[in-house]
Amino acid sequence: MAMKFRLRSTGAVFIHDMLMIPVAWFGAYWLRFNLGVIPDFAINHAVEYFPYVIIIQTLFFHTLGLYRGVWRFASVPDLMRIVKAVTGGVLAVAAALFLLSRLNGVPRSVLPLYSAILILLLCGPRFVYRFWKDNRRSERIGPRSIVIGAGMAGEMLVRDLLRENRSDYVPIGFVDDDRAKLNRDIHGIRVLGPCEALRDLIEREQVQIILIAIPSANDAQMRRIVEFCESCNVPFLTLPSVSEVLSGRATRDELRDVSIGDLLGRAPVRLDWQPIRSRMEHKTVLVTGGGGSIGSELCNQISRLSIAKLVILEKSEFNLYKVEADLRCRHPGLSLLALLGDVTDESAVDNIVSRFRPDVIYHAAAYKHVPLLETQVREAVKNNIIGTKILAEAAIRHQVSEFVLISTDKAVNPTNVMGSCKRAAEILCQNFNHTGQTRFITVRFGNVLDSAGSVVPLFRQQIRDGGPITVTDPEITRFFMTIPEACQLILEAAAVGNGGEIFILDMGEPVKISYLAEQMIRLSGKRPNEDIKIEYIGLRPGEKMHEELFHQKEKLVKTAHKKLFLARSREYDGNELRRRISELQTACIRFDDDSVLRLLKELVPEYSRVETSVDNLVYIQGARKREFA
Repeated sequence: MAMKFRLRSTGAVFIHDMLMIPVAWFGAYWLRFNLGVIPDFAINHAVEYFPYVIIIQTLFFHTLGLYRGVWRFASVPDLMRIVKAVTGGVLAVAAALFLLSRLNGVPRSVLPLYSAILILLLCGPRFVYRFWKDNRRSERIGPRSIVIGAGMAGEMLVRDLLRENRSDYVPIGFVDDDRAKLNRDIHGIRVLGPCEALRDLIEREQVQIILIAIPSANDAQMRRIVEFCESCNVPFLTLPSVSEVLSGRATRDELRDVSIGDLLGRAPVRLDWQPIRSRMEHKTVLVTGGGGSIGSELCNQISRLSIAKLVILEKSEFNLYKVEADLRCRHPGLSLLALLGDVTDESAVDNIVSRFRPDVIYHAAAYKHVPLLETQVREAVKNNIIGTKILAEAAIRHQVSEFVLISTDKAVNPTNVMGSCKRAAEILCQNFNHTGQTRFITVRFGNVLDSAGSVVPLFRQQIRDGGPITVTDPEITRFFMTIPEACQLILEAAAVGNGGEIFILDMGEPVKISYLAEQMIRLSGKRPNEDIKIEYIGLRPGEKMHEELFHQKEKLVKTAHKKLFLARSREYDGNELRRRISELQTACIRFDDDSVLRLLKELVPEYSRVETSVDNLVYIQGARKREFA
């Protein structure tokens, strides 16, 4: 089958360049003699020396990679390669002819003229071809698009879109609030105006889709941009993140729908991975609750750190199956052991810690559903407090170097069983830090976006069902953080902790849950309280209006990481703690819920339970039945 010969093929480009060498060489002589008749002696020498010129110049073309570039994407690096190849070739030709004949018969102006003509003849067709391809807009096929953001990411995105005639999107203009960029052209695409003019521009230019290319935008800026987009009644997509743009992946393939995380997120976490990697290298790590939202992401990030072995302890068979399958797929060389087990099973925990001798334990196993645990006091205490005690004692007994407790903002001035149990677990770990060689570190943070059982998947399901979305109160607020961000800061806290600390993650500004509900409705293409209703049902059992990240007596101290704070721990009598934990265990064995609750309040004196009306409790129970029906 004959090979298809195309203008842009390497063979065609090579032939073009070979033809340009004689044109430039003899053209230089012609210019030297003022475009007139070249004397016989000069033309004879030009013909005599030409074989040396073409051989030397061809060698330089190949050596300096002139044929690695593609005409369609000719750019400054290609220009630089041509200049280097021609300049190097001319110097080599001059040296060769000097050795051969002392440059006899070669006018001194011929070599500079030859190099200038050859550079022009090599560059000109390449850039003309690219300009022609880039500006065949009338032939472009795809939805007309406008790009918000005329910065680095926008330029990369438009450059990628312009490469093919049949594109996913045809860019017809930029929108940018930087007035210095107004009416400027980027790859021939005009900056048409600021974001405020978006709606008018879309109608005037008949735009079919909006592409947001500002991955560095913070949550407030992103909310403003999305509000403009929502008013235009056309679809909109965004580029994902700063890190992906910096890695050169700001392309059409990375465009995706705007997510709630884009609106509630903040500047991305920048970690110094070297000390984290050094601290974790060649170590055995145990993660409890490794099948949960935080636990599974923690396992994923730990698996990248050249550890010796990862042991996962998880009581849910399905969650364990999922996280094991995912990790084996992502990290095929990882030494991994996935174990079914419960942190409240003392003999099983001791057996696991003694057999595998972990260097670090990340304790993420916990019950966390606030309203559910209000009526399950014994189970909450048994899992979140007694389970922590059993695991911590095994860590001390078998000389585990480091124990990291994953805590929550609900542990601060708790109004519910879940929060008070996590506060008790914090107290336990702080006191255990003084009883052995194990360093106990606590990391406390707020709600995690899209974690299992959290508000985001609940709202998403309610929107899918056609509503209503149920919000407890119009003024209720929560702190939010993405799962990867939370896990990265957990690893950072573990790397800088010396033992006995409570690290608090900077969660940014609290977000109204009503705002979260409205934005999720809008992002689904519907209108709040028109297409999807929002119902306010009152606080659920144990819920607070506003969460806190630290207690009044915990003085925050800055750390080397700007998103990580250290809370000064409060002293708690060790003998008193051991007595009350022992009594709690006894009450749990007897299934004495009243005693469990009383002892929990004694252990965590700041625990102030919020009572919920009977009518509201009945409403919530009814909603739960409908949810699982």
